[in-house]
Amino acid sequence: MENTIVHLIQSLGYLGVFVAMILESACIPLPSEIIMPFGGYLSWTGHLQLWWVILFGTLGNIVGSIIAYYVGKVGGRPLVKRYGRVIHLSEKHIQMSERWFEKRGEWAVLIGRVLPGVRTFISLPAGFAKMPVIRFTVFTAIGSLPWVAALAYAGYKLGQNWANVKHVMHPFTYAVAALLLIIIILVAFEIRRRKKMVGRGQ
Repeated sequence: MENTIVHLIQSLGYLGVFVAMILESACIPLPSEIIMPFGGYLSWTGHLQLWWVILFGTLGNIVGSIIAYYVGKVGGRPLVKRYGRVIHLSEKHIQMSERWFEKRGEWAVLIGRVLPGVRTFISLPAGFAKMPVIRFTVFTAIGSLPWVAALAYAGYKLGQNWANVKHVMHPFTYAVAALLLIIIILVAFEIRRRKKMVGRGQ
């Protein structure tokens, strides 16, 4: 699997990053923990530019997530359950993402993008619930960027030791998740405060 990803990105450059992240986000078992760090490593070598790697990785994440979203929305849970085994999508994955979405609602799409084990499959329950696609896309973009950027930057900083990113990425993951949660809470409080001010003004 790792050799396939490396060959794809070496051969196609930014397009390889884009395609690999589409597949990963569409529930195909390609780990972003290899895709983005290797793109970052190629930036370190000078073959690619880091910001372009992050951009194409994020766009791929968005496109793949939208594909998974529509699979869930149009086909529903029965279709996903029936054909999920083809791409090694287990009942456990489906149930885990559904529980996450049920507990947190649409915000789960935003938060879940930086959490391993959730981020890849959270698009499906969003589709099951027929979440508005524009909001889904916006939340996906905002949530995907920190994860993609952290992985690519880690690969860039590790240089020729980029493969070790799989062993040191967890602290980055939880730090980004914590930061995103703080931002969400602050934004929610600010929106609520402004609504109260508007209500008092009326």
